[in-house]
Amino acid sequence: MQASADFLLLPQWVVPVETAGAFTDHAVVVQDGRILDVLPADAAQVRYDARQTIALPGRALIPGFVNLHGHAAMSLMRGFADDLPLMAWLNGHIWPAEKKHVSEAFVRDGTLLAAAEMLAGGVTCCNDMYFFPQAAGEAFLQAGMRATLGMFVLERPSAYAADADDYLAKGLALRDELKEEPLVSFAFAPHAPYTIADATFDRINTLAAQLGLPIHTHIHETADEIRDSVNQYGVRPLERLARLGLLGPNFIGVHAVHVSDAEIDLLAQHGCHVAHCPTSNLKLASGIAPLARLAAAGINLGLGTDSAASNNRLDLFAEMRLAALLAKGTSDNAAALPAAAALKMATLDAARALNLDDRIGSIAPGKRADLVAVDLHAVSSQPVFDPVSHLVYVAGREHVTHVWVDGKLKLNDRRLVDLDTEDLAARAGYWRSKLTARG
Repeated sequence: MQASADFLLLPQWVVPVETAGAFTDHAVVVQDGRILDVLPADAAQVRYDARQTIALPGRALIPGFVNLHGHAAMSLMRGFADDLPLMAWLNGHIWPAEKKHVSEAFVRDGTLLAAAEMLAGGVTCCNDMYFFPQAAGEAFLQAGMRATLGMFVLERPSAYAADADDYLAKGLALRDELKEEPLVSFAFAPHAPYTIADATFDRINTLAAQLGLPIHTHIHETADEIRDSVNQYGVRPLERLARLGLLGPNFIGVHAVHVSDAEIDLLAQHGCHVAHCPTSNLKLASGIAPLARLAAAGINLGLGTDSAASNNRLDLFAEMRLAALLAKGTSDNAAALPAAAALKMATLDAARALNLDDRIGSIAPGKRADLVAVDLHAVSSQPVFDPVSHLVYVAGREHVTHVWVDGKLKLNDRRLVDLDTEDLAARAGYWRSKLTARG
């Protein structure tokens, strides 16, 4: 007797990520939003009575990408202030614009815009850090995209919160409200050591330990940040966080561009994770993270886009390729970051940093069906000796044809299913006018 299933996917290749390489002519069986089975296609059609069978010739089926660091709502500032170093960019343009314009409506519209871009490019989950996380959560749920919402913290007041205690209180209240949502998880998101006081870090560390949540913060992004920390605290930022007890398996350090060998050892010894954002680091002239040395130390590494204001794309295909090439070029080692490792950074390793690797990040029975079909049959992709290599060095987000999140179709033959792109463009145009208005 055949077992029932919601649908059967029949790609040319299944790239499980959890195991090396790709399976040819295999099927992925999905039931109730969960991967039920992965097996040869012929056997699947005998064993399962699926309500729908979807043939995907010439396609590689991969786990959905996990964007380990972003500020989704800042998509509304894409191209707003380009070609500037980080602190000039923040102090002269981004922070003044945020002070004037950021609101629940801004965050909701910007996050919807980002979700549309990410889903169309194969990103099914992101780790977000920004003001008004409730509005971001509403947008991600409307889009049907998985998200880790950062309980954002600053010392300075904003339209969202009055002080660090207020940021934390609002974040924790949101977690209580949405903790049963299957597509939503949470992390503490203190902005950076240069914007957070010791007492606030202490409180976040206690709460994170009590609740078992990650701590997600920018760290060692620029040389100036490190010099300022030495002047103010007498130590570099990572040493300061280590003395405060923040480093551990729940710590996600974003950027880690300017790290010494001793600091790499410190991150490794404490089991920390690093979110590598190569495009943003290059565009802001922050530097190039020593990825090969971080990887050699055994640190778990995930890929992030940062915001569309500093990138200006939310494109993990581009980040995979750039990360792999920079790792090779800066280490004089062509094997420093092989294609399979880059793909793992964009999927399973990023999921691991968010404590979600038991649910997403690979194609395996029992995991949630966050899946992406990538078209490799175009002339520009021929011949295909190794689909994993092609996913990193050849394919781009324009080759994504289908996306499922939790078993629900979100992109069908390159068309978003649930989001109105014309409406999103109109919303973006409204905010462009607001951001460029004088006075």
